[in-house]
Amino acid sequence: MKYILASLLLLFLATPVFSQTEEEPVLWSQEITKISDSEYELVMKGIIMEGWHVYSQFTADGGSLPSEFTFVNQGSDYELLGGTRESETIKEFSEIFDVEETFFKKEAVFTQKIKLLNLATTQIQVDLFYQVCKEVCIAKDQIFYFSLDGKEVVINEVMIDDRSKELAGALKLDLKNRELLTVVGKEESKSDNGLLVIFGLGFLGGLIALLTPCVFPMIPLTVSFFTKKSQNRTEGIVNASLYGFFIVLIYFLLSLPFHIFDSVDSQILNTIATNIWLNLFFFLIFVFFAFSFFGYYELTLPSSWANKMDAASNKVGGGLGIFFMAVTLAIVSFSCTGPILGGLLGSTALAEGDVATNLSAGMLGFGVALALPFGLFALFPAWLNSLPKSGGWMTTVKVVLGFLELALAFKFLSNADLVGNWGLFKREIFLGVWILLFVLMTAYLFGLFRFPHDGPKSKLSGARKLTGILSGLFALYLISGTFQITNLKLLSGFPPPDFYTVAAQESNCPLGINCFKDFEEGRAYAASLNKPILLDFTGWACVNCRKMEEHVWSDPEVFRLLNEEYVLISLYIDDRKQLPEEERFKFKYESGRVKDIEEIGEKWGTFQTINFNAASQPFYVLMSSDLYILNTAIQNSDTATYEAWLKQGLNNFREYQKNNLVSNP
Repeated sequence: MKYILASLLLLFLATPVFSQTEEEPVLWSQEITKISDSEYELVMKGIIMEGWHVYSQFTADGGSLPSEFTFVNQGSDYELLGGTRESETIKEFSEIFDVEETFFKKEAVFTQKIKLLNLATTQIQVDLFYQVCKEVCIAKDQIFYFSLDGKEVVINEVMIDDRSKELAGALKLDLKNRELLTVVGKEESKSDNGLLVIFGLGFLGGLIALLTPCVFPMIPLTVSFFTKKSQNRTEGIVNASLYGFFIVLIYFLLSLPFHIFDSVDSQILNTIATNIWLNLFFFLIFVFFAFSFFGYYELTLPSSWANKMDAASNKVGGGLGIFFMAVTLAIVSFSCTGPILGGLLGSTALAEGDVATNLSAGMLGFGVALALPFGLFALFPAWLNSLPKSGGWMTTVKVVLGFLELALAFKFLSNADLVGNWGLFKREIFLGVWILLFVLMTAYLFGLFRFPHDGPKSKLSGARKLTGILSGLFALYLISGTFQITNLKLLSGFPPPDFYTVAAQESNCPLGINCFKDFEEGRAYAASLNKPILLDFTGWACVNCRKMEEHVWSDPEVFRLLNEEYVLISLYIDDRKQLPEEERFKFKYESGRVKDIEEIGEKWGTFQTINFNAASQPFYVLMSSDLYILNTAIQNSDTATYEAWLKQGLNNFREYQKNNLVSNP
């Protein structure tokens, strides 16, 4: 009897494992712990089938879909205490999406503390949307019901009206040859926004910061201090090198809070590129930075901070004293480095991938550049004699940086205008503002006007004249692009797209190609012409989308294929324009989770997710008008790969038509 009972018990415990299938590779369970009369801890645990993995809430933007929790009635019945914590995750670089992804294997555990606002609350509903992948990826929903009083949970099913059911049903496609979508084409070369490029941008920013009046005079003073105070040259080199190391460490540590923000909300930084109000906020901040560089006011941290750090370095001495000296430098130089670091934050926010990781790479590069001269001049003190003397040229550097800050500020304003569909800051206006900025910078560099903190007039240096000439040439380049003499490929992704223009155009699509911005309209048109479809999931604020359009689509053969052989359907995922009242509806997932579809971007974002298990842009799919998939999906690509992909899709379309004619004579 004992053996029988033991066997039954073993069979019972093993049941969850045996019940896992390729269609349901994750088994979920839940627990609740009462902390006090008003505080509880909710635990959601998933056992993941061997070979599969579930993505973290905080996996990099641009890759696979993150896990996303919706806490129903949060804010009225209860509040969240901190973010949703996760069990141990794995980080791995994805060759497909060109980002580092974060995911779970074998087990995923999520924990959330809550505090009741309404003590009469007896149950909590938590909706989880997640993606689980092996060779294929499946988007899934899971609903957790937590009973606070131990009684059976009463499930109140959300009722969906018939109109919502009809509109939601129209989003789901009955795709044929769907298995071809399991392989996603990848970019052959690394993205321009890779970590090395971000590190390089940070390094360049650090080199520029060295030339400002807050930092440059500190180099000979600090190096001389270490070499004279040390008992021998070796000790001086060690101390100066340690000082440089601490500078690198300090600026790297400044990026760590952004990782904490990212762990609370994975989209807190990545939404900058598509959030109207955050873009407007950054526009104002960068204008504020620019005018500080123009000399109208100074950005300074409290002087007491620097005094305390300086006193601590004198009092402590040794390695710790050198650390406090490095902190003092970071504080007193903030008026010059602060706006540059702000520009670095803005650049990484506009870049693809994990923003916090990008920022850490940029900060590391900035710190290395700032620290480099202290180590080098300690090693070769004779080089100090070759340093140029401090003077008015450093003020010129600050003013040039001010103009560059203003140029970046208007990029954020352009993002807000594009996403909001305001139509106020079109391509010509954006380019006109940039032309004005660089013409003013050229005029300033040639001494035609001055700013408040400029010193007495002096003879223009060769470097200043050269910078002025380069600035003037860049303004001419922008002018030629405005009148379409050149195509401004060097600035791909920064100005608004060429079809977002004040001029009357036959097409409001990339490169003037006839396109559709509604799937069913485009599909009907493709059927009438018997042509295949290029389904383009894109975004107004998507930099890589603009690069693909301006660098790859503009190739003569690729353009011919798009313009003559395919019907282009471009769906903008970040379009914040409200749908007409009659087109708004509630979308109910298989799990029961309900999502309100009120914006154009929400509609096409949901359409992309439920049909193609993807959420990143650009994302391209080839299909026939009767929904037969013609080739693998593809994202960023070089021209040759993209052209070959289009031609293969066209050949597959013709073969598909031929087979259909044979089977349906």
